[in-house]
Amino acid sequence: MLTDTHTHLHFEQYAADLSEVIDRAYSAGVGKILTLGTDIASCHQAIQIARRFENVYAAVGIHPTDIFHSQSDDLPLIKDLVSAENKVVAIGEIGLDLYWKEVPLDRQLLVFAKMLGIANEVNLPVVIHNRNAHPEMRSFFELHGIDHLKGVMHSFSGSPDDAHFYLSRGLHISFTGVITFKNYSDLEVVKSVPLNRLLLETDSPFLTPVPKRGKRNEPAFVRYTAAKLAEIYKIPLQELADITSSNAQKLFGW
Repeated sequence: MLTDTHTHLHFEQYAADLSEVIDRAYSAGVGKILTLGTDIASCHQAIQIARRFENVYAAVGIHPTDIFHSQSDDLPLIKDLVSAENKVVAIGEIGLDLYWKEVPLDRQLLVFAKMLGIANEVNLPVVIHNRNAHPEMRSFFELHGIDHLKGVMHSFSGSPDDAHFYLSRGLHISFTGVITFKNYSDLEVVKSVPLNRLLLETDSPFLTPVPKRGKRNEPAFVRYTAAKLAEIYKIPLQELADITSSNAQKLFGW
C-alpha cells in the first residue's frame, strides 16, 4: 500500500472530478491520503472531504502565506476544529516561507509558535512548510529549546545538514515529485534520510512528477515518486511502499 501524506484536495482544480481522483488513487494502490487546509475556510473544506471519503484524513492549520488572510481569533478555532472532528490527524500546513516575502518574518514566527502550541495541547503531529527559511527555522527551534517534535518536514528542500537537524529533533521528512525531475541534483539529501523516517507525498495539485509533469498532480501519482525513491534506496518498490506507509500510520495514527 502507498500513502500520500500531503495533498490539497479542496483546491478548485478538483471541483469537477474529486470522486474520480480518489477512485484513481485507490486503484493505484494508495490506501491513505492526508488533505491539508491552509486557513480556516480551507480547513473546513478539508474536513468535509475527509468525512466524504473513508480513507482520506484532514490536517488543519494556518499556512505562513495565508496569515494576512486570517484573523487573530482564527487561531483558537484551529483547536476547536480538532476537538470537533475525529478525522483531523495533524496540525498543518504551518511553518515559514521567505520566498514570497509577503508576510513579515516576525508575524510568521508568532503564528508558527502558536500553531506548535496548539499541536502540543491536542497531542497531534505537525506538518511543517519551509521555503527559503531553514536558517530562520533552525534558529527558532534552538531559541525555543525544541529538541523533540512529532511531525514531518514536507516537500523537503534543505541540505543534508538541515535534514540531520530536523531528524535529530524527531521529525520525519518527505519528498515530492521534484526528485523525479531531470535537473534534480540533491540525491545526497535524500540518502541522508533513514528509511524509518521517510514519508511519501504529492503536494497535489502542485509538483507533478515525471512522467506526468505538466499535468495537474493528484494522489495516484505518488507511485512515481515512490518508484524513484525505491531506485535511490536500492530496494523493491513494494518494500518502500510498506515502510513509508507504516511510518505514516505510526505518525498520524489513522
